[in-house]
Amino acid sequence: MLGLARGTVRLAQYSSEWTDLFDLEAALLRSVMGAAARNIEHIGSTAIVGMPSKPIIDLVVVVNALAEARAWIPTLATLGYEYRDNNIVPDRLFFAKGPHTQRTHHLSLTESTSQFYKEKLLFRDYLRAHRTAFNEYFTLKEDLAAHHPNDREAYTSGKRDFVERILRLASNTPL
Repeated sequence: MLGLARGTVRLAQYSSEWTDLFDLEAALLRSVMGAAARNIEHIGSTAIVGMPSKPIIDLVVVVNALAEARAWIPTLATLGYEYRDNNIVPDRLFFAKGPHTQRTHHLSLTESTSQFYKEKLLFRDYLRAHRTAFNEYFTLKEDLAAHHPNDREAYTSGKRDFVERILRLASNTPL
């Protein structure tokens, strides 16, 4: 089942349906945004075959200029995307889809040169290619989810050192 209440942590076992749900949402975004959506990527754990994940589809849409992308906020709202002002990540616009009790999609608009975009792809692709890192992340996520089911901030914070280590490795490792 897709969706999770805002702020909570519940991992679902990997589902091949997540790829289909990404494809459907990407097609919807392309149909609305046209050429403004230069590229659409499936990111996050739902994009890594076999990885348990919060059942929320994470998408990133590459746009030409982030400043111009703000014009898409009202249009994306008609598709059910709530713009969430997020100054923590300065090089993206962030949206959540679904009611607060059942978030189904997280959408980021960013530029191809942004650190956010580069890191999301590096991390995803490294875990896809390196089974030891995949297994370590699998175990870490399950442990953190068991200890922080109602504290997404603590869950995310608990992954930070691992993510930073993998990004350092991925930056120096050809895939």
